[in-house]
Parts: sequence; C-alpha cells; structure tokens
Amino acid sequence: MQKLKICVYAICKNEEKFVDSWVESMKEADLIVVTDTGSTDGTVERLKSHGVMVFEENISPWRFDVARNLSLAHVPDDVDICVCTDLDERFIPGWRVKLESAWQKSENKGPVSRTGRYIYNWSLKEDGSPDIQFHYFKVHERSGFRWKCPVHEYVEYVGKAPLEKIFIEGMVLNHYPDASKSRSSYLPLLELAVKEDSKDNRMRYYLGREYMYAAQWENCITTLNEYLQMPSSNWKDERCAAVRWIAKSFQQLGRISDAYCWYFNAIAEQPEMRDPFVEFARLCMLQKDWAMAYFLAKEALKITEKSSTFVNMGYSWDYTPDDICAISAFYMGIFAEAKTHAEAALQFSPTDERLLNNLRLCSKS
Repeated sequence: MQKLKICVYAICKNEEKFVDSWVESMKEADLIVVTDTGSTDGTVERLKSHGVMVFEENISPWRFDVARNLSLAHVPDDVDICVCTDLDERFIPGWRVKLESAWQKSENKGPVSRTGRYIYNWSLKEDGSPDIQFHYFKVHERSGFRWKCPVHEYVEYVGKAPLEKIFIEGMVLNHYPDASKSRSSYLPLLELAVKEDSKDNRMRYYLGREYMYAAQWENCITTLNEYLQMPSSNWKDERCAAVRWIAKSFQQLGRISDAYCWYFNAIAEQPEMRDPFVEFARLCMLQKDWAMAYFLAKEALKITEKSSTFVNMGYSWDYTPDDICAISAFYMGIFAEAKTHAEAALQFSPTDERLLNNLRLCSKS
C-alpha cells in the first residue's frame, strides 16, 4: 500500500488543557498544523513543545469559515490528505491505517477528488459507549476544497474533477465537549448566515434548532416552519429533526395536542429512525398516556439499524425504549410483558438502581 502524506489541521483558542491528549491522538499523522486565534493561556507554547507547527492569526469579526480557511491555507501543498479536528476531539488509535486503506480502495481509475466520512461520537456515556453519534466529513484532499458558512461550517468542494465520497471503516473520532465553552456566538452567526443567503435551507434549519437551544420556542417554530416550506428542504432525515424540534417547542409551551400532531408528522417524515418514536413516547409517558407510549416504544425497537446519514440520539439506543415499554406495560397491567422489557432495559445498565427496582416490582406483580 502506497504511503500517503497526511496532515491534521485545527483552529484553537485557550485550549491548553487539551493539548497533550490531542497531540497524542493525532500523532499518527505526518504533521500537525494548528492556527491559534488569540490564546492568552499557554496553548501556543505547549503545542510548540510537542513539535506542532503553529500559526497565530487575528480574525475580526469572528467567523468559523474564515478561521478554517486560514488554517487550511497553512497546510503544505504536498499533503495528500487533510484531516480537520478540534482540540477537544480524540481519534481511536489505528485511525491512519484505516484512512489510507479506504483512500486507496477506490475503483475509480480516472482523475478524481476524494472526501471521507467516518463515525463521530459527539458525546459519550459514563461507561464510554456512544451517546450522540453520526458520520463526520472533515477529511479531504489538499486542493479543491474550502470552508463555507460563518458557523456550522462545512467543507465545500470547488474542484473540477469528479468527487468521490468514501466511508472510512473503523475510523472513529470521539468528542469530549467542554462545558465551559459558550455557544453565545452561535445564534448571531446563524442569523448572519441566513441574512447572507436566505435560500440556504441548511443554515435556516440550524438557526431554528439554535432558537430551541436558547428556549426561544416561538422563534424556533416560525423558523423551522420556514425551513420546511423551502423547495430545497427535501432531506427526510433533517426534515424529521425539524419537525421534532417544533413538537418539542410546542410541548415546552404547554400546547400538548399540537406537540402530539407534530410528533406524528415527524414519524411520517422518517419512519425508519428511532428518534421520533422515542421522543414522542417520552412525551406520552409524561401525560400518562400508557397505551400510546407502549406502542411507540415497541415500534422504535423494531428499528435495528442506526442512521448512517444523520444524528443518532443516545437515548434511542440505550435502555430507554425498553424502559418505556416496561413502565407502560406495568401500568396497563401487562405484567409479563413489563418484566420482559425491564430485564432487557437492565442489560444496558446492570447497576442502575431505578431499573433494578423496576424489575423487582414487575417480578412481584
């Protein structure tokens, strides 16, 4: 197998505490290039002590796409593959071999540019298993690519050769979110993004979701309804998520019947993902609508494959669906079924005292 020149590149600011473990995770690359955007702690000095190539840039007004493009510009031209990560992320060891192998398995014999997808665990549970998981996209060739959008930026292909998208089997990047980091810049940057390009359905989706994170429920509903009406909003997975966030917003506003309607719509948008079923079932549990909660959780359990194209919420793939089935069946008097699901839930978390108590209660009934 031909050895390819691989470069990890990143942007950072005041992330000294992550440097040692990040560099250790990235050391399988041939070189590491970091663009520091104004650290006032020891980030720069610590990176340099590990042999990292560091550039210092001032970016004002702040935009993630500008920062990423400056960072990419610092990557040498003779690099074959660029791998963009952040300092609070870690690769599972052995990632380089998997990347090189996937890159060279292409059956395309003519000129082609490549970009790679791989598993990204945005968050992990206490036992280290995946919580929120999806496929990431920050691996690409050196030329023909640029970053786009002020926030929730993505790599855009601007080259002329055909683009081949490769899945890198076994390459896994884990994220360790820094709770001290503020999202305060996200909302104004997303509002700016929508203002810059009112036809960009992706930015409008993210803006609506950010309104939800900010508990601006009415703005979330309005913005995501606008997203759903856009002709370009035809990705069923993302449409399902938008409808789920509208349902959640109605729930937070106390408009439960509206929330029910929107969750039904979410399932109609994408009936092959667990998330709308489980989230709807959790709402039904709060309403003590046991029959509906039981039905929805059972339907969720029929779906056995995670989405390879969208975010998979951890609660849809842990004990939660079986837990909902167990509790709902118990209150409906279906005790044998309740016991079966209580046992299944406990398989995911054998020491969880609440789940243990549920099984004891079901076993006595």
